[in-house]
Amino acid sequence: MSALVPLLTVIGPTGSGKSDLALALARRFDGEIINADSLQVFRGFDIGTAKLPVAERQNPPHHLFDICSANENFTAGEFARAVKALLPSITARGRLPILCGGTGFYLRALLRGLSPGPVAEPALRARLAARPNVHRLLSRLDPAAAARIHPNDRNKTLRALEIRLLTGRTSADIFSQGLDALTGYRTLQLGLDPPREALYSKLNDRCVRMWDAGLCEEATHLLTLYPSAAKPFAALGYKQALDFHAGRLSKEEAIAEMQMKTRHYAKRQLTWFRAETDVIWLPGFGPQKEIFEQSVIHTERFLRLFV
Repeated sequence: MSALVPLLTVIGPTGSGKSDLALALARRFDGEIINADSLQVFRGFDIGTAKLPVAERQNPPHHLFDICSANENFTAGEFARAVKALLPSITARGRLPILCGGTGFYLRALLRGLSPGPVAEPALRARLAARPNVHRLLSRLDPAAAARIHPNDRNKTLRALEIRLLTGRTSADIFSQGLDALTGYRTLQLGLDPPREALYSKLNDRCVRMWDAGLCEEATHLLTLYPSAAKPFAALGYKQALDFHAGRLSKEEAIAEMQMKTRHYAKRQLTWFRAETDVIWLPGFGPQKEIFEQSVIHTERFLRLFV
């Protein structure tokens, strides 16, 4: 019998059906789901983040959804601390904790820990912030970091550049020397890897469905509550909705841009997760019967280690 406690993670690109698979596994194995998506922590940002409706998050229990206002900052370190605080109560209830989400940096912060990195230098940050295209500069200096950071995420881009310029090392190299990694748990990582063209087609359709479901109306309502500079407004879908609202894009242009950038984001997520070790990759979408059956086999085999 293992002295460690089981922990399951369901990872993969956006649109691959992670939530569906995690929900099915939680019902099969008496689990509770912990959100590992950096945008689903924000209250009110529902349609554009593909958040499950509240009613579907009650049974089995879901955690770390809708815990922040758009004015707040929820870092990877704060995520790791929040999960570590949650896990003992979940396991004490005899439930299986299931982490589900596509924010790879959050998961890495929890499982491996984070290096504090170099202290920021305000003068350097100011010089970098004044540049017109910092993401292009990062692509030259640290291509791996640029591949996993969205071009619109200016804060992460600037931080990655600071690390590269202050240390002479890439952010991946720095963060590989993690501190405060999760202990006491043994992890099974299931990764969804559907066929690329099928995934892109599904993402294109999902963007249209989000728009038809009221994404633009949700974004403009949230704009009455929060400043347009709030972090979630830079996310896929919300940025295009606000550009449409402001007359910078037509509806057709907004949807096309949202589709293109969502496909690119999915590709970056796969690049990130492919660098992770010990992931069992499942070649399909979460709702597929055969993918669920394969997941059950792997999870049952994993849980036998703790009997």
